Amino acid sequence: MDSPRLQAVLNRWTLWAPVLALLPLPFTWGRHIGAVWIVVVTLLLGASVLAAVHHAEVVAHRVGEPFGSLVLAVAVTIIEVALIVTLMVSGGDDASTLARDTVFSAVIITCNGIVGISLLVGAMHHHTVTFNAEGTGAALACVITLATLCLVLPTFTSEPGPAYSGSQLTFAAISALCLYGLFVVTQTRRHRDFFLPVAKHEHRPLATASGHAAQSAEQPAGGVEDDGNDDGEHAEPPSNRTALISLGMLLVSLVAVVGLAKVESKPIEDGVAWLGLPHSFVGVIIALLVLAPETLAAINAARQDRTQISLNLGYGSAMASIGLTIPTIAVASIWLPTDLHLGLGSTQIVLLAITAGVGILTVVPGRATRLQGGLHLVLLAAFLFLAANP
Repeated sequence: MDSPRLQAVLNRWTLWAPVLALLPLPFTWGRHIGAVWIVVVTLLLGASVLAAVHHAEVVAHRVGEPFGSLVLAVAVTIIEVALIVTLMVSGGDDASTLARDTVFSAVIITCNGIVGISLLVGAMHHHTVTFNAEGTGAALACVITLATLCLVLPTFTSEPGPAYSGSQLTFAAISALCLYGLFVVTQTRRHRDFFLPVAKHEHRPLATASGHAAQSAEQPAGGVEDDGNDDGEHAEPPSNRTALISLGMLLVSLVAVVGLAKVESKPIEDGVAWLGLPHSFVGVIIALLVLAPETLAAINAARQDRTQISLNLGYGSAMASIGLTIPTIAVASIWLPTDLHLGLGSTQIVLLAITAGVGILTVVPGRATRLQGGLHLVLLAAFLFLAANP
């Protein structure tokens, strides 16, 4: 905010909004609600999402990058898992593909929506955006591998339907957890500099014959700003007390989002049916809902010329959505009353393949313009259109 007074107002608003959002839950949970309640719940849901963004950014600023990007990625995954499990319990046969539809939607929305809008906003403000190709490329490679293992291969197994057998699902879940854990260790420990913002006004150095980038005398190792402070204006990080308060309010905000989204789930399903859209579009709406906090945070980072943080959020969310959601749903499927169909259809596989190819071409140079952002957003539009008109 431009004014300390406005910032103080914002801080107070984000403190009481999540608490206020919890109040309607006892009166609306598990009940058929009317139009007035739908409007009220929708407004409170939006306020909770914005509050979650604010508190996540405070915590992220305190812990520094790339740890900060993990906070929101894990948080929205908790929301996603809670919504999927809740809807699968009460969704009947139509819920067998809900996990697949939601996770695939999250992958496309993050890899094309969050990445695309971040590149476009960043390039519109700063002409050309730069980022670490090493870390971003590693994140994209993990996303592609996880998506193939958990969403593509089930379509081609000998099991009836696009599903894994029990042993195959166990292998996929353990592999996904191990790969996600390996990435987190790589991102936060040994190669942390690969995921930090590139130093401003520095050109990316050319790789030497050995494959390592040449470093300039003025640029730290990895060509990044490793000052632990990710605010564009180099503001002082918040105190431990402020960060702990924001962490607590972030948890309250997430509980409010999960609860209110569950209340809204039936109206969403009814609205999808009334519009004549396929039931799988419910997964798209869930993904759009739970990724709203990360999308806003990524746009804010891109406007501050911190594109690396935006990409960390985008690809990190895609990775968490697969690497944490699928194993959790795999365990929950033991008690769920419906089958778990994870395999994608042919149209979805083609969209995933194009997204992977365009993503690789975007990441490899280590810098991008409005064109790359536009390409990803067109792919997002194609996904949304085909999801509504399969």
